[in-house]
Amino acid sequence: MSCSGETVEEEEQLLQIKPAISAQLKKAKYGVADHSTVGLCHWTKKSFKHEGSCYKHKFYGISTHRCMEFSPAGMYCENRCVYCWRPMEFYDSMQMKPEQVAEPEQILIKLMAERKKLINGFYGDSRNDKQRLDESLLPAHYAISLSGEPTMYPKLPELIKYLKSFEATKSIFLVTNGQEPDMIQKLQDEDALPTQLYLSTNAADYESFMRINKPKYDDSWERWNRTLSMLKDLKTRTVLRITLIRDYNNQKESIPAFAEMFRKASPHFIEIKSYMHIGRSTNRLEHENMLEMDEVKSFSEEIAKQSKIFSIMDESIVSRISILQNNERFIDRFIPTYANTI
Repeated sequence: MSCSGETVEEEEQLLQIKPAISAQLKKAKYGVADHSTVGLCHWTKKSFKHEGSCYKHKFYGISTHRCMEFSPAGMYCENRCVYCWRPMEFYDSMQMKPEQVAEPEQILIKLMAERKKLINGFYGDSRNDKQRLDESLLPAHYAISLSGEPTMYPKLPELIKYLKSFEATKSIFLVTNGQEPDMIQKLQDEDALPTQLYLSTNAADYESFMRINKPKYDDSWERWNRTLSMLKDLKTRTVLRITLIRDYNNQKESIPAFAEMFRKASPHFIEIKSYMHIGRSTNRLEHENMLEMDEVKSFSEEIAKQSKIFSIMDESIVSRISILQNNERFIDRFIPTYANTI
C-alpha cells in the first residue's frame, strides 16, 4: 500500500500541461502526456495515402510515415517567435526542474500510446495504406521538435540515449533555438547527440534577432551565438535552418552577414525556407509575409555564392525550401542507418 501511495504522490509532483490547454491541444489533434506532446504532421498523414513525403525524405532519406514528431517540453520555450505556428500563447513557464519532470521511458510509453490513438483513426479510411499504418506504429525516425524548446527538458541526454537503444531507431533529429548552450554541451559530453542537430537561424544581427525571436532571456543573443560557435566541434551532423519572412530578414542587404555567419559556423547543411502562413502565426503575420519559391531560390543562390563554401544541394518546391551543402565538410546527405553519424 505504501509503495502505491508513493507512486501517486510522485506522479502528482510532475509538471503537467494545464487541463484547459491540454483540452485545446487535443482538439487540435495533439497527443498530451504530462509536460510532453506528440502529433502527426501534414506530411505523415499524406504519406499514408501515398500522396507525397516530407522534404526530409527527399533531402536525407527519412521515412515519412515512420517519423514520430514529439517534444518533451510541449509548453516550455524561451522565445516567442513571430513566425511560430505552434500554440506558444499557452507557454507560461521558463523552468523545468529535474525533480518535476517525467523520466524518458515514461514519456515515450505515454506518447507512443497517444500517437497510436491518433494513427488508429486513419484505419477507417480505405484510401490509406494499411501496411504503412502498421509500420508507422513502430517509428524508425524521431523528430524532437513538435512544440516548445526540447533542450529545456533537463533529462534530454537520457531521452536521446533511450531512443538510440531501440532496435528500430535509424535516426534522431533535434531542433533547437540555441538558448540552452549548456545542454548542447552536455549532449556532447555524455555522448548523447542526435543524428542531426538543427539550429534555428533567423537573424544575422541583434536587432533582427530580437524582432523575430522575441526572446525572454536578457542574454539571448549571447546564448544563441555560443550555440552557433559550437557547431564546428559537435560530433554529429549539423544544420542551420533559416525561416525567411518578408520585410523581416529576406532583404538583400542581410545576405553578406548571413553568408559570413554560415562560413564561420560551417554546418554540414543549411536549410533556407519560406515562412508559411499557417497555425497561430496567422495572428501575428500576414499572408504577404510568405516568399515565393523563386525568391527563396534566389536568396539561397546568393548565400551560396557569397559564402564560397556552400552550394545548392536540392530543393522542395511544395515546401518552398532550398538546401545548401558544405563543400569543405562534405558528408553523405542520406542517413541509411543510425550508425551514420560523424
